[in-house]
Amino acid sequence: MTNRNILDKKGFNIKKFFLQWEWLLVLIFIIINIINTSLSPYYLDFNNLIGATMTFMDKAFMVLPMAFIIILGDIDISVASTVALASVIMAVTFNAGVPMILAMILALIVGTICGFINGLLIVKFKELSAVIVTLSTMIIYRGIAYIILEDQASGNFPKWYSYLGWGYVGKVPFILIIFIIFAILFGILLHKTAFGRRVFGMGNNITACKFSGVETDKIKIIVFTMAGFMAGVTALFLTSRMGSTRPNIATGYELDVIAMVVLGGVSTAGGKGRMLGTIISIFLIGYLRYGLGLVNIPAQTLLIIIGLLLIFAVMVPNLKISKKKISKS
Repeated sequence: MTNRNILDKKGFNIKKFFLQWEWLLVLIFIIINIINTSLSPYYLDFNNLIGATMTFMDKAFMVLPMAFIIILGDIDISVASTVALASVIMAVTFNAGVPMILAMILALIVGTICGFINGLLIVKFKELSAVIVTLSTMIIYRGIAYIILEDQASGNFPKWYSYLGWGYVGKVPFILIIFIIFAILFGILLHKTAFGRRVFGMGNNITACKFSGVETDKIKIIVFTMAGFMAGVTALFLTSRMGSTRPNIATGYELDVIAMVVLGGVSTAGGKGRMLGTIISIFLIGYLRYGLGLVNIPAQTLLIIIGLLLIFAVMVPNLKISKKKISKS
């Protein structure tokens, strides 16, 4: 009788390694930088490139938990409204006499509560999809912000607060350093922990996970709560960068956040995606906006380009599946 060795890990395949979605994103990123360099002589400057991250890094915080949500097979379109509500409450409480540090903590608490409410509603009313629930809370959270501040602006923050959005540590923006820390933490949580494996499992087959003893409702609530907390973080940095706040702050951010996640290779059907691809897509779209902005390309043209990239991102995996089916038949 011959002995058989069963490998618990697949061997390294160089072809599969270089055919991963992240490499295609890197290629697109290089092409975008080449085009931007040819369009503007001011683009390829180290200080400008590093400084440009401050213009899109605030929304990047929300991209990290959104990857978890979409891997679950859900979606959250209330994140931008959560940012507005957290920002407005922070500004109003500070101007009412609350110390700035406490007002900032309150913004994080408000964001976290908003995310928790989203998760709780989704698991309690399973007949409603996450789209319907978060569409409702999107309107509610933004509406509360308008009730509190109406159409007025609120600011007069202390001078040190502007450091969050505009400060540097050496030659690196402070906001970029904080994002890198969060990106590492979320990447480890998604790919190196049992919690992350359960998120992937729920995205592939939530019923099987439920019958396997996975606390699916608890995980959903945690993931949506994380999204709310990170929306609170975005509120801190975005408000710092703007110097004041209004109820319409961060309008449209939810679409940018979802676009970055989908372009990063996270499947809208759930159960598939990597944090690395999501992070690359943040810089890809960010520098695309920055480069075209230098030569005054209309915003509508930029939206068309991003839309085409998203269609491409969704189309390529389907082409691979079709090829496999044809080869099998």
